[in-house]
Amino acid sequence: MNAFYRTILDEIRGYFMSEKIKIFALGGLDEEGKCLNCVQINNDIFVVDCGALPPDKTMPGVDYLIPNHDFLTEHKDQVKAYILLHGHDDAIGAMPFVYESAPAPVYGSSLTLKMLGIFTQHVKKDPKMYEFHPVPPTGQIKICGRVFHFFHTAHNVADSSGLAIETEYGNIVFTGDFVIENSADPSYLNDMNAIAKIAEKPTLALLPESLYASRPGYTAPLYKLTPHIEDYFKTAEGRIFISLKAQDQFNIDEIIRLAIHYHKKIVCYDSTALDTMTEMASCGQLLIPKENYASLDDILRVRDQDLVVLMLGYGSKLFRKIALLASQQNEDRRIKLKETDTFIVANPSDDNTEIEYVDAADELYRCGCHVFIVPKKTFLRMHASEEDLKMMASILKPKFYIPIKGLFKDLLANAMLALSMGINLNHSNVFVLENGLSVLIDDKGGRLFDEHIPHGDVIIDGAGVGDVSQEVLEDRQKLADGVVIVAATISRKQAEVVAGPDIQMRGFVYGKDQDMVIRDVTKVFQQTMDEFLVNPNYNFEEIQQNVYERCLRTVRRTTGKEPMVLPLMIEVD
Repeated sequence: MNAFYRTILDEIRGYFMSEKIKIFALGGLDEEGKCLNCVQINNDIFVVDCGALPPDKTMPGVDYLIPNHDFLTEHKDQVKAYILLHGHDDAIGAMPFVYESAPAPVYGSSLTLKMLGIFTQHVKKDPKMYEFHPVPPTGQIKICGRVFHFFHTAHNVADSSGLAIETEYGNIVFTGDFVIENSADPSYLNDMNAIAKIAEKPTLALLPESLYASRPGYTAPLYKLTPHIEDYFKTAEGRIFISLKAQDQFNIDEIIRLAIHYHKKIVCYDSTALDTMTEMASCGQLLIPKENYASLDDILRVRDQDLVVLMLGYGSKLFRKIALLASQQNEDRRIKLKETDTFIVANPSDDNTEIEYVDAADELYRCGCHVFIVPKKTFLRMHASEEDLKMMASILKPKFYIPIKGLFKDLLANAMLALSMGINLNHSNVFVLENGLSVLIDDKGGRLFDEHIPHGDVIIDGAGVGDVSQEVLEDRQKLADGVVIVAATISRKQAEVVAGPDIQMRGFVYGKDQDMVIRDVTKVFQQTMDEFLVNPNYNFEEIQQNVYERCLRTVRRTTGKEPMVLPLMIEVD
C-alpha cells in the first residue's frame, strides 16, 4: 500500500474513532513510591498499581503513606479493575485501604496476589475481601471486552510484569519496574519476545519508570550482589552477617544460592527475617533447603565459619537494628558480634536514612569486626538506566511519552532522554506530569487536560486511616527529641505554689547537663509564679501558657534542643 492510500485510510479510521482517554496518577510522581496510575477510557477507569510509601524521619509513629484516593471513591462505579505489576509495597501497599472504598477485580501474577494477601493480613485486613484474578507474567486477558497484554520483566521480585492496554489509537504501555536482562533466572525474566510482539501494533503512549533515568549505561549486571560478596563466602574464617532490604528477593535468592554452594547454614536474625523467608516459601520462592537452615538455638553449636546470619528489614529501622547489635544492646543475647565476624551491609542508605546509616556504620567499626559496605555506585537496584529506557522506547516507538515513578528530577531526565532519541518525540508529545494532572487523548490528539484531581498523602497509623493531623506529627517529633515535665500544684485561696515544682526529663540530656537544665527551668518557673500570683484574680490558663513558653525558651537556650514541654499543673482551692 502506497503512502497516499495509507494516509486516506488513516483519516477514515480517525473519523470513526470515538474513544476519549485520560491518563493520570494519584501517586508516584515526584516521589519514590506510592504509585497509583489511572487510565480512563470513556467511562471505564483502570488502576495500574496501588502502592504505599514509607514515612520519612519527620513522621514518627507513622506506618505508611498512601495516595489520596477520593477520586476513585467518588467514581467507584467506574473503577473496573486494579492491575498490579509486582509485589513490592510501592505497587501493592495501598490496596487494602483503597479497595475498601472502591472495590473492583484485582489482576496480577499469582505471586503478586499472594504477596498482597500476606501484606493485607499484616495490616489487619481480610484478604478474602478481594476478587482475585491471577494472570501469567506474560500473556493476555480481556477486561470489559478490552485486551490487556502482560509481559514478564526483570525486577528484584519474581514474576513482575509490564502492561499494554489496547485502545482504538494504539497500545498504552506501562514498562513496570525493569532492566534489560535476558540471562537471569526464569522467575526474573525480561521477555523481549513479548515486548516485540506488542510493538507490532502502534504504541499510543509509553509510561516508563524513571528512578535511574539520569544514570548512563545499562543497569545490568550491577544489580547482582554475588560479585561483591562471594569472596567472603570462600575465605571468611568467622560468621558472615548480611543486612539487606526485606523485599530484595533476587538478592536474598543470591545469598541462599551462595550458602548452598559453599555448604553454609543460614540463620534468620529475628522475626522479620524469619517471617520474610516463611512468606516467600509459602509463595513457592526462596526456599532454604533443610540442610542449609539453622535456628537461633543452633548458633552456638555450629562452627562459626559455617554460618551466615541474615538480617532483613526496612529503612531506618534496619540501620537501628544493626547499631543495637554492634553496641551489644540487641534483645537476643545469644547473638554478639566478634572480631572474627564479617558484617556485610548490603542495604544502601538514602536521604531519609543517612543519619541512621552513619550511626550503624560507626558502631560496626567500633566493635572490631570486619566491615564491608557494598558500594552504592556499583551495586544498584533493579531499575532501568538510560540504555534500558532507550531500548524500550526504540522498540515500542510511542506516539506519546509520559515518564512515571520518580522524583521530579528523574521524570525530567527521562523526558530529556526521550527527546534526544530522534524517534518522532518532541515537546508536544512528551509530558512531565504531576500527581493529579491528566493527559487527554482523543481524535484531536494528545494534550494536557485542565482538570484538578484530588491527590496528596493519606497517613496510615496503626488501624487509623487519615486520622493523624500535622499537629499530631509535630508533637511526635518533639517527643522524639525528648520531653520535659513541669509538675506543680497551686492554691487559689493562698495564691501560692503548695507543691513543686517537680522537674522530670526524658530522652535528651543526662548527668551534669540535666542538673543544669533542672536548675534553669526551676528558676524560670519560680519567676513566673512570682509575677502572676501577686494578683489574687490570676488567670490559671495564662499561667500554664507562660510556664510552657518560658520553660521551652530556657531549655532551647541551654541545650540547643527543642523537646516537648508539658506543664502538668493542678489548681486547688
